Amino acid sequence: MVTSLGIKERKAREVDHRRELILTAAEEIISSEGIDKLSVRKIAAKIEYSPSLIYHYFKDKDEILKHLMEKSYKKIVALLISVQSSTEDPTDKIRKMTESYIHLALQMPEQYKTIMLNSSPDILAHTSVLFDGASTKRQAVAILCKCLKQIDKYKNADDKQIELTAQIIWATTFGLIIRMIIENEIDEKQKNLLIQHHIQHIENGIIQGKT
Repeated sequence: MVTSLGIKERKAREVDHRRELILTAAEEIISSEGIDKLSVRKIAAKIEYSPSLIYHYFKDKDEILKHLMEKSYKKIVALLISVQSSTEDPTDKIRKMTESYIHLALQMPEQYKTIMLNSSPDILAHTSVLFDGASTKRQAVAILCKCLKQIDKYKNADDKQIELTAQIIWATTFGLIIRMIIENEIDEKQKNLLIQHHIQHIENGIIQGKT
């Protein structure tokens, strides 16, 4: 005999499944055609739903994009937390986090570019990292600041200086990623050289203060 609780759980799973199906379809459209081509009607056609059914689960296209952005950000944070716990050396943590973050972004180029270059206030409410106090509101920035505080050079630095340093690391890494996505004909050997050279400059210049 099926209990009312069992029915509620099954319905909740069905809702989660359908929402995930919609989000996956949106990701695939963005990856293959770009964000400008994304529409509720196109998502509906891809998964053979009616547009009205899509609106039952999401208010509009912007809400779908917001959920995609949150999903991507959670991936980034989970990756940084995983790398952070893999080693005790703070410089090694920053090195590995930076490299892992770049490779993750390059695995989803269109989605990353679309979300991170989006100037919509709703999207920026989650993706902006250069504002004063970002280390208290952006978990990824907070993780980087925590690593910097463990490095000798920054042990006596105030929180503002550490946050600014984290923001510069984040911004320069973002710039490299965007250029590699745009210049998409760069071969893998050159990509790896650029990534390693970038990380070396972060370590020698920003972290260790070497010339």
